[in-house]
Amino acid sequence: MKIAFVMDPIESIKPHKDSTFAMLLAAQKRGHQIDYIRPEDLYTSAGCPAALCQTITVTDQSHDYYSLDTVKTKPLTEFDCLAMRKDPPFDMEYIMDTYILELAEKQGVLVFNKSQALRDANEKFFTEFFTDFTPANRISRNPELLRQAVHDLDEVIIKPMDGMGGQSIFKTSKNDKNLNVILETVTQNGTKTTIVQKFIPEISAGDKRILLIQGEPVPYALARIPSSHDFRGNLAKGGRGAGVELSRRDYAICEAVGPVLKSMGIVFAGIDVIGDYLTEINVTSPTCIRELDQIYGLDIAGDLIDTLETLL
Repeated sequence: MKIAFVMDPIESIKPHKDSTFAMLLAAQKRGHQIDYIRPEDLYTSAGCPAALCQTITVTDQSHDYYSLDTVKTKPLTEFDCLAMRKDPPFDMEYIMDTYILELAEKQGVLVFNKSQALRDANEKFFTEFFTDFTPANRISRNPELLRQAVHDLDEVIIKPMDGMGGQSIFKTSKNDKNLNVILETVTQNGTKTTIVQKFIPEISAGDKRILLIQGEPVPYALARIPSSHDFRGNLAKGGRGAGVELSRRDYAICEAVGPVLKSMGIVFAGIDVIGDYLTEINVTSPTCIRELDQIYGLDIAGDLIDTLETLL
């Protein structure tokens, strides 16, 4: 299999915890040719999608962990599979990248996750299709509507719809004198859609990341537990990771969400669960492979690559 990874600059990743790097290692171990593509090097001419590509060799170590061949222009149809692994923000440039990848898909290339699905499944909004499992919330760009939701729900989390890694997330309540400025900041004065979500106290036990491959969950999750001086469990914000087995409730959520993801062409996803509640469905570049592999001796990326082989 020839597989190309569209990803953020490889020189800036942390290989010991990067899920895309785990995929590169797994593909290489299975003898596949792997290429590296920067998002800005995608292009199309007269309906023919192409990119500036570099064949890549990777080594599982913290330094000198990759080697790149010379840059070559290749049509994307030269590959059997394209992996879109660019991190958010999910902006217009990201959407343009998915358009180019969709051209390749229409011409017979397997693209994961499917371009249309990446555009349709906003990671914060997509939970609205599974409200049996979600906390009370309100999504709007109107500060007054959001303020009313805070008044009704009292203790809440306020966050933008396009963030990642715990960025620009606020915990507040109806009596907080900073509420107005928080709403002004996150909505950018009523121009940016924002979610107000009921605060879930069980965050103290961790925000569980559950990974799914073709709709089927890995049987263990990474609980990202907040530090003593923060309410956010994100590892990027100082949270610590602990492995946990999936609960009966976790499996029930996966049974509802998994088949929908599979039907949309979302081969690899990560859902976030706090307590009994589904809070996010991550489809752009889900992470936590390396941590779970290390704790439980798994090979999640290997399972993913094996799955891709069956889809060709």
